[in-house]
Amino acid sequence: MVRLKLKTILRYTAPILFAGIVSCDSQNAEPPNVVIIYADDIGYGDLSCYGARAVSTPNVDRLAAEGVRFTDAYACAATCTPSRYGILTGQYPFRRNDTGVARGDAPMIIRKEQYTVASLMQDAGYSTGVIGKWHLGLGEGDFNCQDWNGIIRPGPNEIGFGYSYIMAATGDRTPCVFIENGEVINLDPDDPIEVSYTTPFEGEPLGRTHPELLKMHPSHGHDMAIVNGISRIGYMRGGKSALWVDENFADSITLKAVKFIEKKNPEVTGKPFFLFFGTHDIHVPRVPHPRFAGATDMGPRGDAIAEFDWSVGQILEALDRSGLTDNTLVILSSDNGPVVDDGYRDQAVERLGDHKPWGPFRGGKYSAFEAGTRIPFIIRWPEHINPGTSNAGVSQVDLFAVMSQLTGQPIPENAAPDSFGELDTWLGKSSEGRDYIVQQSTGTLSIVEEGWKYIVPSKASRYNPNTNIELGHDTIPQLYNLISNPSEAINIAGENPQIVDKMAQKIEKIKTTLITRESDLN
Repeated sequence: MVRLKLKTILRYTAPILFAGIVSCDSQNAEPPNVVIIYADDIGYGDLSCYGARAVSTPNVDRLAAEGVRFTDAYACAATCTPSRYGILTGQYPFRRNDTGVARGDAPMIIRKEQYTVASLMQDAGYSTGVIGKWHLGLGEGDFNCQDWNGIIRPGPNEIGFGYSYIMAATGDRTPCVFIENGEVINLDPDDPIEVSYTTPFEGEPLGRTHPELLKMHPSHGHDMAIVNGISRIGYMRGGKSALWVDENFADSITLKAVKFIEKKNPEVTGKPFFLFFGTHDIHVPRVPHPRFAGATDMGPRGDAIAEFDWSVGQILEALDRSGLTDNTLVILSSDNGPVVDDGYRDQAVERLGDHKPWGPFRGGKYSAFEAGTRIPFIIRWPEHINPGTSNAGVSQVDLFAVMSQLTGQPIPENAAPDSFGELDTWLGKSSEGRDYIVQQSTGTLSIVEEGWKYIVPSKASRYNPNTNIELGHDTIPQLYNLISNPSEAINIAGENPQIVDKMAQKIEKIKTTLITRESDLN
């Protein structure tokens, strides 16, 4: 108990103390650049440094060999939108009822008055940028509130990002265009964009009505507007000159990320940079560039992992060329666990073979079981991190407080309410992980503490037949010992009523305590 209280104190004094820690390392220490590489739908078992054998990821492996690879790391949720909300705001996404998987025409979920980790980094003197997948909505008001043919506000630029080059949602949703600093790129004003998620546009072919126009067919859903021979979720017409080409996703956003690193080199700007790079790989539709075709025997899903690894390599090479490697903190992770069939017939199921995207865990994307939120997590900061493997429990929701510790920039009152300062753990200097970790599936919450995992009872679906994923929901309490039973095969709630009661009470306290980073819930 004394150790926990001391740890709690250190979390909130660390921003003040860290300046002294840095000065001990170097009298003229420069603040580090920070690059977040945030993958999409990459599971615990999808990378070779986490045991994958059917695909090789040498660039990710390099990062792991030069940094700390975490085995007990968690995303904020088992789907993309809530995870992205949590990592950028330091707030559990379950605290809001509008953080579910967003439509492409959703208003911005992070409110423009919210203080984000990007806001903190700007206040700390950093150049900030977000490139790639966004999926947190744009504009304000009702659905379809955006002026796709003008300036789209608010967006990332209004919540701390000085530069943005994003897709509104994700590759399987309309509008199928890139947006740079609030404007659709390459848009012809004589061919305006129209978007709808309720009504098809007259004369526009759909996947369900014109399957002969498709080069990739849906397996479930994804049968609306056709762009680049692929049908999507949502309807769209116009903007022909601005439409993306799926095969060029990785090239486009990776080039922008490399250019950001080069342009924001501290030797040029006089200040460090913070880059949030959200890859589209390996989300559906999986259409990697033709040069990656056949990189694996698993078809487009496996080849998309190889393409993701290439993007990682380009980022690392850009840092090497610019002489920035030694003083750049790189964090690589994924927004949620894996899914094999997520809506397109891309042979992902048929060609999976012995590959296990979920690793040794149960479930996958959407699920309350471990594979839903237990994800790869690697941190590299040469000369400040001793390479190795850590089994300390960490959560992406703590990025905010960790960046506060790293920069010495204090967190404003009421910001990052659920983000704990775990800098020493993230840098591999401490083996102590978070006291507890909250997980969020599509239907319930779970808590992991001291090796135990409790899943709150729920009436949500137990199984998704479309994705073939066990969702982990049940009307009875579930308790698992993750140390002796990491696959969650045996529910031992009945034999341990006291532990169930204790953990149920703990998660109720978390739900009703609006600022947990300042609270001792033990």
